[in-house]
Amino acid sequence: MIIVTGATGALGSATVRALLDRMPADQIGVSVRDTAKAADLAARGVRVRPGDFADPASLARAFEGADRVLVVSGSTLGPDGVAMHAAAARAAADAGAERVFYTAHQNTKADSPVAFSVDHAHTEAALAEIGTPWTSLRNGFYAHTVGWLIAGATETGELLLPEDGPISWTAREDLALADAVLLTDGPTFDGPTPALTAAEAVTFEDVARTLSEVTGTTVRRTVIADDEWLARQTAAGMPDAAAQMMLGMFRGARAGEFDEVDPLLAELLGREPVSIRTIIERTLA
Repeated sequence: MIIVTGATGALGSATVRALLDRMPADQIGVSVRDTAKAADLAARGVRVRPGDFADPASLARAFEGADRVLVVSGSTLGPDGVAMHAAAARAAADAGAERVFYTAHQNTKADSPVAFSVDHAHTEAALAEIGTPWTSLRNGFYAHTVGWLIAGATETGELLLPEDGPISWTAREDLALADAVLLTDGPTFDGPTPALTAAEAVTFEDVARTLSEVTGTTVRRTVIADDEWLARQTAAGMPDAAAQMMLGMFRGARAGEFDEVDPLLAELLGREPVSIRTIIERTLA
C-alpha cells in the first residue's frame, strides 16, 4: 500500500496518475483534506481517506496499512510548515510505514536565500530524527513557473525581470513520474536523492531568445532592479509575501543555487526530460 498526501494538488494528483499506470488501484491510497475532490480517484478504486497535516490525529487512519507514504510538501512556509511536514512523517512512521518520502527541492539547504529551501532543510533534519528510513526527493524547479514570468513578454517585446542566473527548469509531470518510479520499483535512496532536474540550466536571456524563435517576434531581456520589480508586482495585485518569495528565487538563481543538472531524472524516466523550449511552446499554446 502506497499512500500519497495532497493528492488533489497538481504534483500529488499527477503522481497518483503515474502510480495507477504502474500498480493496481487497490494498492494506492490518498490522504486529502476534502475527500469530495478525490471522487474521481475513488471511482478508479483508489482508497480515499481524510487527512490534514494541521490535524496529525487525522492521519492515523489515512495512513493505516501503509508500506510507503509520500508526504507532498504544502504551501505553508516557516516553522509552521516544517512542523506540519514533520508531524505527517511521524504519523507515517507510527502507522508502520517502512519508508517515508518527502518532496523537497534541488537546492535544499539551511543557509539558502530562498525561504522554501530553508524549510525543506529543516524538514529533512526532522525526518532524520524519526528513526524510519526516509527519502527526500530533491525536485528541480517547477517549469510551469516560467509561464507566469513570461506573461505579456511577446506582446510588449520585453522580458522585464530582476537579475537572474541559470535554472534547470523541470516539468512537473516528469517529476511526478519519477516520484512514482522511486515509490515502487526504482532505486532506493537513503536521505536526499541527487537533484531531479531537466538536462540543461538556462537564464532568462536564453528564455527570451527561445521566445523570439518560437514566436517569430523579437523579445528583449531587460534587467530591472529588485525593488522596482517588487513594486510593480504588488501594484499589479500580487501579495507582498508571494512577491518576496519570487524575488528570493531570482536571488537564489544569481547565487548559483538552481544551476545543477543531474542525469538521474532521465534515467528514471527512460527518456530525456521535457525541455524548456517545449515548456515555452506549451505555455504559448
